[in-house]
Amino acid sequence: MVVASSSQPRPLPTPDAPGGTAPDAAAPPPLPPPNPAKDDDDAAAAAAAAAALPQQEEGKTKRTKTKTKTKTKTSTAKDTRADKQHRRNGASRDEDNSNQRTRNQFRSRAGKGGNTSYQLRQYAEATLGGGSLRKVVKLPEGEDENEWLAVNMVDFYNQINLLYGAITEFCSPQSCPEMKATDEFEYLWQDGETYKRPTKMAAPAYIEQLMGWVQGNIDNEAVLPSRIGVPFPKSFPSLVRQIFKRLYRVYAHIYCHHYPVIRELGLEPHLNTSFKQYVLFIDEHGLASGKDYWGPLGDLVESMLRSD
Repeated sequence: MVVASSSQPRPLPTPDAPGGTAPDAAAPPPLPPPNPAKDDDDAAAAAAAAAALPQQEEGKTKRTKTKTKTKTKTSTAKDTRADKQHRRNGASRDEDNSNQRTRNQFRSRAGKGGNTSYQLRQYAEATLGGGSLRKVVKLPEGEDENEWLAVNMVDFYNQINLLYGAITEFCSPQSCPEMKATDEFEYLWQDGETYKRPTKMAAPAYIEQLMGWVQGNIDNEAVLPSRIGVPFPKSFPSLVRQIFKRLYRVYAHIYCHHYPVIRELGLEPHLNTSFKQYVLFIDEHGLASGKDYWGPLGDLVESMLRSD
């Protein structure tokens, strides 16, 4: 088992293109001044907006959901309705420990989408093969911006689920007792409901709460409508920014504490490509806020923005 030390951050890769590999001797980027990040920015406002929306009715018919095609060393869950119901009914009741339960959670989840969402996803996959990630993240001509944000939000959520799922056995409360990137950036969990104040957590617990929170928003019909003709709520762009900001923290934790394991598993190209696409998407659609948004990975992000 690889045990990460939060006191000595791992050297970060500086690829010039998707899938680039950092030399072993690469020096880590200079650390910014202490500025512990707390999750109290607009979490309460986002939670209040979500709470004000009507909850999804049980048994409501949804259109077919899309699934990620990304493959890693871990098995990819097939999100049929039967599989999801099986998980809801306690498919993991025979797990030996909490780490095993965490590994089972981090698998591909289904995203919503009817014909329009499916076409947008097909477009994204087709352009991804073209070599230009900047082209991949651009809004297709004539398409709805909220629909494009929703499709990509679900896809990035699936990618991060798969990446973290591949290294969960190396990320435990013992190896990662705090949710950190570098020592200057510790993330505290707050959702406005169960955790109304910023709460210190071990990395696995934080990420489990985060992924459950994102999945809850994806499943909420009032937040991500699946029926044709139903408009997105006015609060949707704000929620998308909050989700992208929080998902970034999983990338930051993986890069700073588990990058050697990622390399051992042969997942370095996938991680770098996934993160670069994530960075370009945020840059293209103006989802970042504040000069310290990228924090510990600022130098890596600048390199990625210059290289595409």
